[in-house]
Amino acid sequence: MRVFSSLRVRIAFSYALLLAVVLVLMNTYFLTASRDMIFTSKHTLIRNQAAIMETALADFDDLSIDDVSQVMARLDVDESMRVVIMDDDGILLYDTTDSAGGSYYADFFQQNASRALGGYDVISLRFSEGVFYSSALLPVIRDGAVIGAVYVHEGDAQQGAILVGLQSTIKSISILVTALSVFIVALILWTVMRRISSILRAIKLVREGEYNYRISVGGNDELALLGEEFNSLTDRLRDTDEIRRRFVADASHELKTPLASIRLLSDSILNNDGMDPDTVREFVTDIGNESERLARTTEKLMTLTRLDNNIIAERASVDMREVATDTLHMLRPLAASRGLTIESALDGGCFVLATRDEVYMIILNLTENAIKYNTPGGSVCVKLTREAEHSILTVDDTGIGVPEADMPHIFDRFYRVDKARSREAGGSGLGLSLVRDAALGLGGSVTAENRRDGGMRFRVRLPLYIAPE
Repeated sequence: MRVFSSLRVRIAFSYALLLAVVLVLMNTYFLTASRDMIFTSKHTLIRNQAAIMETALADFDDLSIDDVSQVMARLDVDESMRVVIMDDDGILLYDTTDSAGGSYYADFFQQNASRALGGYDVISLRFSEGVFYSSALLPVIRDGAVIGAVYVHEGDAQQGAILVGLQSTIKSISILVTALSVFIVALILWTVMRRISSILRAIKLVREGEYNYRISVGGNDELALLGEEFNSLTDRLRDTDEIRRRFVADASHELKTPLASIRLLSDSILNNDGMDPDTVREFVTDIGNESERLARTTEKLMTLTRLDNNIIAERASVDMREVATDTLHMLRPLAASRGLTIESALDGGCFVLATRDEVYMIILNLTENAIKYNTPGGSVCVKLTREAEHSILTVDDTGIGVPEADMPHIFDRFYRVDKARSREAGGSGLGLSLVRDAALGLGGSVTAENRRDGGMRFRVRLPLYIAPE
């Protein structure tokens, strides 16, 4: 069973079985069909020859040597045939020279002469040692009475030679086909299995972490397509691994930075007994801020994990206008503290199938980013509109925008355009990633572009939800 579990063995065995069936058919069916066709022709010929003689002899009341000799003299009998005529008592009246048949003739005649004299037709056909033998024993009937019998026998070596030649030709073709098939199958198996082995070897290497390994499978067949798909898969695995490594490194850094600040500040307070109360209060405030930053980063990481693993609460119809109103109300004090104004134009009827937290997270992160990375005295404009079968959330700001080179990466996790300013603003580089993942999870999309008069524009498109009646 282990042997037959190999694909190479199964293919070879299947092809060998198919080849054996074809060769058996070639060496049996065609030869048997050719032999039967010759037998049919011989059967008709030998019976007709005997019937002609039987009809000529049936004109006599009794058969005699003279009468038989006269009839046979008039008939054109092939010299290759053996003709024997006997009367109703089994006495031989006529016999040509024994040119074919041998012992078979004697045995057949002796065994079947009585049957012919009993009124039965006896015909025998056989192929032996390259010769077709055909024999016919017919009764000679006059007015319903048997007056004798006619025996005709022929041995045809010429037709036999044709069949033997055909058999030899088919055998030679069979040997040639077998040899050629073995060579072709071996070549195909070697080529295919070599390519499959290279793919398996590549899979093992990639499984061990060699994501840069590439295979080259020539041709335009399915294996070549498999090789291309494998290379594409390894590219994605490499990119995913790089993203994972960068994510782990950035996450560790994001968590380590506030922890280090908290430890430094707490150590400073513990190791300085003479620190004045104002400084202690300032340090404690900084510890609280870092703790909040640590909590926010941890919460965002947990949210990303839930999104990656599709761990979400049961979704229902959510009014985006209501969620946006509550979110903007909460953010207005933050905007006011930075000298910014928040403008809004929220249309009604924008219902989506989601959880309230998902919609809140999208609106909060986009609006909070627009506030944090704005310019003093600027503004943030939040619009909510309906467009065909979608709800469109647009967040504009009057900030400095994003360089075009950084635009393709702004939704990547932990990506920051200006790291120093982002850290100063308390950003973790996770907000836009959360927005993108949440929008995609809801069957929507999010886009970003620089506004002509400065600042950024984010647009989230979510499918409208119409409750079933």
